Amino acid sequence: MRMPFGSAAVVIAFILTAPFFLSPAHAQSETALVFAAASLKNALDEIALAWTKKSQTEVKISYAASSALAKQIEAGAPADIFISADLDWMDYVDQKKYVKSGTRSNLLGNSIVLIASKDWGKGDVEIGPSFPLASLLGDGRLAMADVKSVPAGKYGKTSLEKLGVWNSVSGKIAQAENVRAALLLVSRGETPLGIVYKTDAVAEPNVKIVGTFPADTHAPIVYPAALLDTSKNLNAADFLRFLSSPEAKVIFEKNGFTAIASRWST
Repeated sequence: MRMPFGSAAVVIAFILTAPFFLSPAHAQSETALVFAAASLKNALDEIALAWTKKSQTEVKISYAASSALAKQIEAGAPADIFISADLDWMDYVDQKKYVKSGTRSNLLGNSIVLIASKDWGKGDVEIGPSFPLASLLGDGRLAMADVKSVPAGKYGKTSLEKLGVWNSVSGKIAQAENVRAALLLVSRGETPLGIVYKTDAVAEPNVKIVGTFPADTHAPIVYPAALLDTSKNLNAADFLRFLSSPEAKVIFEKNGFTAIASRWST
């Protein structure tokens, strides 16, 4: 039975136009958008490449301070996954009802260190109560991420306060928008010393670790990850699970992170 010309035209028109209607959803299902703390960049870039090779799907990652990312999520940014550098900003997003129920977990641990430029000639610094940080700085400044909002800066300030040295250096702080920006100040020699995550220091050949802050001088450094409630991406949940795979664990640990044991699949 021959189809009437008018009906055939409708079918042909649908076939020709269907890809245009399907492609946005199809593209959305393929490419997940991850909002991640700046300190994760080296490790997460490598993990994203491994994921693409394994799954044949891409993932896009936007890096910034956890505080900035949380505010962007609140403003309606179309992210699928959020990985914060502390519990506070994940709590903030969670309390605003942007976290998909049952998907949040603690992924990684880290530590904060005192770094110097690679040509630092004063040796290692013994970090303890009332250690002479101000005199080590001399006329220079101490690079830190924003101490009011960025996790690395908050951890650093808390530690310096507990050690009794914050007041002696509070007027010498060069605050940066995120921890990677603080790292850059030291690597360029613009400041003699800085406080960053151990993972940042490991990733930058132009700085060296001269001291490690005792873990009991600040809250535990925990990176939580979660799927966001507004995500419609079909692959985002799979990528979130991949972040806790043995393959990802190897990459995270190579970059200096501590895997939180209960999180990792086998």
